[in-house]
Amino acid sequence: MSALPEGDWIRCITAQQPHAACILTGAKGIENRPRHWTWRGWLLLHAAQSIDRPAMRLPLVGRTIRGRELATDAVIGVARLTGCHQDPAGSPPCTPWAQPNAWHLELTDVQALTLPIPARGQLGPWRPTENLVAQVLQQLPNLRP
Repeated sequence: MSALPEGDWIRCITAQQPHAACILTGAKGIENRPRHWTWRGWLLLHAAQSIDRPAMRLPLVGRTIRGRELATDAVIGVARLTGCHQDPAGSPPCTPWAQPNAWHLELTDVQALTLPIPARGQLGPWRPTENLVAQVLQQLPNLRP
């Protein structure tokens, strides 16, 4: 395996299931957050330990995750964070996934890991350990800044 890329190029984001699985399908291109994020670049997608059970009953979610396994407490994929915005007051939501008054993280280039990597998450954006990044790069060797 080649050396790890140098620099501050990757962060992690923790999302509850089924939201994390919806991101992995590519259908949910935004993630709702309470605060603005200025950082841009690759994110490891971490599925939280808990599951948002009420969200499982939403038709949009059910159609999106049908047949998918919902791994928890693990890194399950990567995505590129390209922007962060709020919908203007009184305007329609930018996507069906957008929550009013939330900041919308704009996610692209989503790639699922073949095997979830057990890891503890945190609130807000967090820095992965070199070991965690190395494990991700074993599955996605071409992932680079």
